Amino acid sequence: MFEKWMNDTEKLYDRLVEWIPNLFFGIMVFLIFWLLAGRFRAVIIRICQNRSLDEDLTNFFAETVKTILIIVGIVCGLGTMNVDVTALVAGLGLTGFALGFALKDLISNLLAGVLLLLYRPFQRGDHIDVGGFSGFVREIDLRYTTLEEEEKIYLVPNSLLLSKGIKVERLAEPD
Repeated sequence: MFEKWMNDTEKLYDRLVEWIPNLFFGIMVFLIFWLLAGRFRAVIIRICQNRSLDEDLTNFFAETVKTILIIVGIVCGLGTMNVDVTALVAGLGLTGFALGFALKDLISNLLAGVLLLLYRPFQRGDHIDVGGFSGFVREIDLRYTTLEEEEKIYLVPNSLLLSKGIKVERLAEPD
């Protein structure tokens, strides 16, 4: 009985000694990706600020790239530790598909907001008419555009602004 326990302990010790370098290198791979994610985020912010892009759009791009790099770093780090990541990658793909399908309206508004902030078909202070809504543009964010008209405030989904014709009355010179 004691010999079996000693034999099992030696096997455990041998496996642990074999696995520790993989753990170390896996953690190092993740840390490298984590540091790169922070650097890429800073570079994207600097580039977007130099091109005078909207601050919300800049943060959206920077955080998206950072998150993607961290996820890739986790998968690469686990692969370095000899963990079978095929099930994890397949699970991430299925989860992404399910979330995309469940949040399709939110995602379409988000992407429409990005396009509105990039192309700027109208700006704050302009009077617009779209899909039965009319008012002065008070705010454009990633999900909604806020219109104000005579004590009424409308939150118009950005996807509606891209899918319907917009009548814009420019009241101020563009920036």
